[in-house]
Amino acid sequence: MITPLVVDGLEVPLDQPVLVFTVAMAVFLVGPLLAKRLGQPGIVGIVVFGAIIGPGALEFVEHSSAIELLGEVGLIYLLFTVGLELDIQGFKEAPENAALFGLASFFIPFLGGTVATYTILGLDIWAALLLSSVFASHTLLAYPIVNRLGVTKNRAITAVFGGILFTDTLALVVLAIVTGAVEGELTIWLFAQVGFAIIVLFGSAWFILPPISRWFFQNFSEESYFEFLFVMVAIFAAASLAELLDLAAILGAFVAGLALNQLIPQGGTLMNRVEFVGNAFFIPFFLLHVGMLVDPSVILDGPETLQLTALIVVVMLLTKGSAAWLVAQIQGYTTSERNAIFGLSTGQAAAALAITLIGFEEGLFGAEILNAVVLLLLVTALLSPWLTERAATKIALERETGEGDDSTKDPNILLPLSHNAELQQRLLELAFVIKGDRGSEPVHLMTVVQPDSKQSTETQVAEVNNELEELAAVGSAAEVPIETETRVNHNVASGVVQGSVEVEANQIIMGWDAAETFRHRVFGSIIDQVLKRTPLPVLISRLGHPINTTKRIFVVVPIGADHHEGFYEAVHIVKRIAASLGAELNVIVVEGSAHQFEQLFELVEEDATAEFDELSDWGQLLPTLEAETGDDDLIVAISPRRGDVGWHEELEDLPRRLAEMPPESFITIHPRQGEPEYDRQYLRLK
Repeated sequence: MITPLVVDGLEVPLDQPVLVFTVAMAVFLVGPLLAKRLGQPGIVGIVVFGAIIGPGALEFVEHSSAIELLGEVGLIYLLFTVGLELDIQGFKEAPENAALFGLASFFIPFLGGTVATYTILGLDIWAALLLSSVFASHTLLAYPIVNRLGVTKNRAITAVFGGILFTDTLALVVLAIVTGAVEGELTIWLFAQVGFAIIVLFGSAWFILPPISRWFFQNFSEESYFEFLFVMVAIFAAASLAELLDLAAILGAFVAGLALNQLIPQGGTLMNRVEFVGNAFFIPFFLLHVGMLVDPSVILDGPETLQLTALIVVVMLLTKGSAAWLVAQIQGYTTSERNAIFGLSTGQAAAALAITLIGFEEGLFGAEILNAVVLLLLVTALLSPWLTERAATKIALERETGEGDDSTKDPNILLPLSHNAELQQRLLELAFVIKGDRGSEPVHLMTVVQPDSKQSTETQVAEVNNELEELAAVGSAAEVPIETETRVNHNVASGVVQGSVEVEANQIIMGWDAAETFRHRVFGSIIDQVLKRTPLPVLISRLGHPINTTKRIFVVVPIGADHHEGFYEAVHIVKRIAASLGAELNVIVVEGSAHQFEQLFELVEEDATAEFDELSDWGQLLPTLEAETGDDDLIVAISPRRGDVGWHEELEDLPRRLAEMPPESFITIHPRQGEPEYDRQYLRLK
């Protein structure tokens, strides 16, 4: 029992709901920022802060039932997003990969752990089996990392995602068998009951949830927030069904994610909402909960707990590492892929603790085992993200683009417009240059109207429609199909992204007024939000001269950009602009090899004359551009989004610096995210 400490009228540990919630939000904000500054994955910061402020250390915040509830909800939500992000097509084509990893990742630690705990710790056979099942399963603590790096569809990582079906299901089966044996109920009926529960759960998810979801989305799509609420009901209904069947709720959530996988498209508004709510709220609460479970004071209980912890950690790491090595050898995984599946499979969290608590309550474990498992949670909470981030980053850099199709390269362009007439005209001309004389896909001109209390929405829409029709006439004269779109939305960025989905655009071109940057990170809130919310290639343009007068195009390419899944499409856009304008390309590679990028550019379809130079560091870039560019030159920067492969912190300030240079004409191309197979179609050799 913790004795409250009164500090300036406040009782510590804090238990007031509003104060606790405020502290939690502060941890979610500060923890990842501080961890990243220290070179660690952001999720580690939340776990560590949870341990510091929790009952095991400073006792600043009470580990209340509310935090436990939100923590469990966060774990359920995390497993749902794992199922939702799983490459179903790849899983269907090779389910044996997931089965191989899942079985190896469970049985090698399970058998090795049983032998070690039975012989070294002297546990009886049932206790040894149950403890080994704890670290034979795994929780995808580091999932947010592989999701951020865009490698969730990698063959090895997909196998880990699918493998959790086997590891966690088998761990729960062991739990049921052991508890049944201890209670004298180990019968054939127990095995049949577990098997029946699994069949009911999977059958309900696969044959009932998809048709209901499809009907709902078809009939209520105009109210998009209802779609999100429906998804929430589906997640927790599946989790509740699993609990009613005496299975883990996380297994039900994972299966629900698989069932809805192909009904919630990547990059859509609904997917954005699911990811945003999870990453900003539910999953951080799960990480905070895990951190608060840690009791650093057990280290002072004597050497026995530390010895037990060391043994369990060493056995787990050796056996999980052996499983990862074996699977990598059989499947031909690269070293980075092997390390990634090892890092992902070492994560342990609330599921492991839940099994341990049941063993403790059944009298199979003593307090020293319980404390050792709690310390295991802390070790894996730090180790799993660290290992995974390093391996997944290498996978992202090594990633080969997949085979694409031979679909026409006629871009379907969305062009959101402001009220600057000159800017509108030049953006439209840029769209025409990119379109060239290829195909018949239209340019979609869009304006998002924000409701204004001073003027009726109908009046605003009518005025905007008149402006768009005038611009459409320009397109007709150029023999380029034009379609006009008007959206009413309080959030302009949301209107743009939703519009891009509705018109099935595959490129977005936006204009930028440098004056709007004040108080915003790069381009201003609207453009920055669009970049965060859509995976489409986005071209941000500031044209200080008519595009058709361009003589030379200077292309800035950062090292690592060639490993981005949208690199070849971005190069194709650059070469198409150059070919349409008859302009020379001067490619400047920063911190990379000019010869290497010359070969890569040559692979991309579209003929354009190009020269290649390299700079050893970013400090040489602006002086070089200032010395070589003229008033009729255009600067194009291939600029991966923040955190993507090929992103560099210097890219964040580059637009502002370019806006101050004499040409005042530049385009930043932010490549397509998450579709490496799409990129391949732009290569000459496929």
